[in-house]
Amino acid sequence: MNWWVLRRKFHVSWLLAITCAGVFMGVFSAQYVHYESTSSISILLIAILLIAIVLWKKYTYLIPFLIVGGVLVGIWRGSVSQVEISRFKPLFGHSILIEGMVKDDVDIGSSNQLVIRLDNLSFLGKPMPGTLWVTTSPGPDIKRGDKLRLHGTLKPGFGTFSGTMYFATVDEIIHPNPGDIARIARDWFSSAVRIGIPSPESSLGIGFLVGQRRALPADLISALKLAGLTHIIVASGYNLTVLVRLIRRLFSKLSKYLSTILTSLVVIAFMAIAGLSPSMMRAGLVTGLSLAAWYYGRKFHPIILLLVAIAITVLINPSYAWGDLGWQLSFAAFAGVMIIAPLAQRYFFGDKKPGMIQQILGETIAAQLATAPILIVSFNQISNVAIIANLLVLPLVPIAMLLTFIAGLGGLIIPTISSFIALPATLLLSYQVKVTEYLASLPWVTSVVNLQWWGIALIYAIIIATCVYMWRITKYNLRETNLVE
Repeated sequence: MNWWVLRRKFHVSWLLAITCAGVFMGVFSAQYVHYESTSSISILLIAILLIAIVLWKKYTYLIPFLIVGGVLVGIWRGSVSQVEISRFKPLFGHSILIEGMVKDDVDIGSSNQLVIRLDNLSFLGKPMPGTLWVTTSPGPDIKRGDKLRLHGTLKPGFGTFSGTMYFATVDEIIHPNPGDIARIARDWFSSAVRIGIPSPESSLGIGFLVGQRRALPADLISALKLAGLTHIIVASGYNLTVLVRLIRRLFSKLSKYLSTILTSLVVIAFMAIAGLSPSMMRAGLVTGLSLAAWYYGRKFHPIILLLVAIAITVLINPSYAWGDLGWQLSFAAFAGVMIIAPLAQRYFFGDKKPGMIQQILGETIAAQLATAPILIVSFNQISNVAIIANLLVLPLVPIAMLLTFIAGLGGLIIPTISSFIALPATLLLSYQVKVTEYLASLPWVTSVVNLQWWGIALIYAIIIATCVYMWRITKYNLRETNLVE
């Protein structure tokens, strides 16, 4: 009997998921191995051979070889990245002149300095890998997509950054022509929105629409953090999901093909406008895979979708697995919404389809539960009003996005009466700002929480065990949850 079980064949989709889990473990482990030896191409060839054999035979007893193959792929990819990053080590502590392209919108730091993420690096005419974290004095008009030539003392990086350069001196700013078209279009439309909607409401509406968080005033960003609402103005899953579901529902009855094409174009355009942050890459990848499955009449199991997306993103950029908070929170929230929430809904309410408020409340609690351990480790605090804030603000975000878009069109077409056209958006956004600021001002808005790593591991173990229990009781098929429906 046991031998029969071992010879049972797995479905290829689950074998792929297991491989992807191994890839992530390998990439994560690559930061602790002797990367000069594990970056050999022979490691990759052995891994591919092991994976190919298991995918061919599909027997249960071969799964350990599949895991080993995935881990080796991850270790190889992570080691190659480590070798590339090591090229910076001889330069640490030295003043250097370096060139690069501004990757994201420029931030304003706590000391009023400009914070720049620089990639496409070049040193002494030779390309360099990775991304630099750079700070410089305020003043220069620096936009996403600009090329910079600057100098300063290079220091070791952190998280996903290969190096840091504090108080750098910008020697030259090159504005490419035409430059970042998506960013130019975004800024053009954002200016039209601001014609009719005053600040900070206009900045919040733009944040909803295109995820341009860095345009918000510092005090409003702080209030959103305290209220547990930062996710609604970060270009990631929620903004994109609202747009995708709207377009799919509008056009799917006319033509499934047309709906898929238009939705795909929206995904690509949104990613181009918002920028390829780790959370945006996750959102675009998961949405694209879900849309493809919907078009061909297939359904992705959320766990498979989650593991495939994790593996693809860390293969593209291994440093995501080594400490990128946005990447971690994005995947944790996705797991909460797509796995924890539907299981809890079925366990507590049976087959009854949830209403909008009930669904938002359930997804909010699930996402907060899944991300809480990561937030505790990162900030040693947690928002006490996040559930209330999300319940009061989140259901109105799709309407606010639509009204902000209408206000922007009004500013472009009839600027003289744009304030009147934008009045509904202004009123709704004003309500959301005031609710956020009020909740953030409460003296008990956050709690300080200190947990050791074993406490975090225990929390996730309890969450996973609870999900398994609810799944066994309800027999709910998680394939029924689809991101684009």
